Amino acid sequence: MSSDGKGKGKDYFRQVARNRRAFHEYHIHDRVEAGLVLTGTEVKAARSGKVQLRDGFVHFSAGEAFLRDVHIGPYSHGNRDNHEPMRPRKLLLRQREIDRLASRSDPKGWAVVPLSMYVKGRMIKVEIGLAQGKKLHDKRATERERELDREAREAMKTARRGFD
Repeated sequence: MSSDGKGKGKDYFRQVARNRRAFHEYHIHDRVEAGLVLTGTEVKAARSGKVQLRDGFVHFSAGEAFLRDVHIGPYSHGNRDNHEPMRPRKLLLRQREIDRLASRSDPKGWAVVPLSMYVKGRMIKVEIGLAQGKKLHDKRATERERELDREAREAMKTARRGFD
């Protein structure tokens, strides 16, 4: 626990970015937490929330996993050695996790996508998910369910007001 009162010890958790589009475009079947290999300015920029996960995906090559097409904006106080925003970043996973995800993402319509990026303790982690692409009718059904849930919550809220 630090003395500044913010409590940024081992239990510290703060979400930096969330890929809302992934939950709309895919059925998420399996989730894995992975570490990232980042440069100093990337860490500073990610902690300040300059991360865009929307078009990101995980690419497997030579027994390693790389996070591609994730935009981490340049650090505002960085110098000429500032990082390239769209560079591929190596994911830190166990070899059996890499093999399992790589073999399961091979079939058509399956992908491994980033779901969220967060600060956990002192580390920056990314949650990746094995995802299967949704068809148009699946997207409509999901949207219909959300709309019904929203209406039910609103009805409950107005009913509670009537009892007060």
